[in-house]
Amino acid sequence: QVQLVESGGGLVQPGGSLRLSCAASGRIFSIYRMDWYRQASGKERELVASISNGGSTNYAGSVKGRFTISRDNANNTAYLQMNSLNSEDTAVYYCKFSAIRGIYWGQGTKVTVSS
Repeated sequence: QVQLVESGGGLVQPGGSLRLSCAASGRIFSIYRMDWYRQASGKERELVASISNGGSTNYAGSVKGRFTISRDNANNTAYLQMNSLNSEDTAVYYCKFSAIRGIYWGQGTKVTVSS
């Protein structure tokens, strides 16, 4: 059974940084895409960043230049480096892996940006 375990969320002051991690456990093969989504209170879940197995990346306009997505294929792990955080980045962040045998979601990790 495949599980995605996220870590790295927490409380940070405006202008600060956090690094989220998402590691897959279990037998998962050929992850062709890794995504980070977020869902703020009362809002729909939105795609924040994605990375292909070849390393191509895409970002939502609201985070471009501040967030960086990366992946460690050997360890089936995705990362999201978040810099210059502001209150609008407050949300629960979810990772999603798209693989040959299915699509998998993490349980979410909460990020709160507040002074």
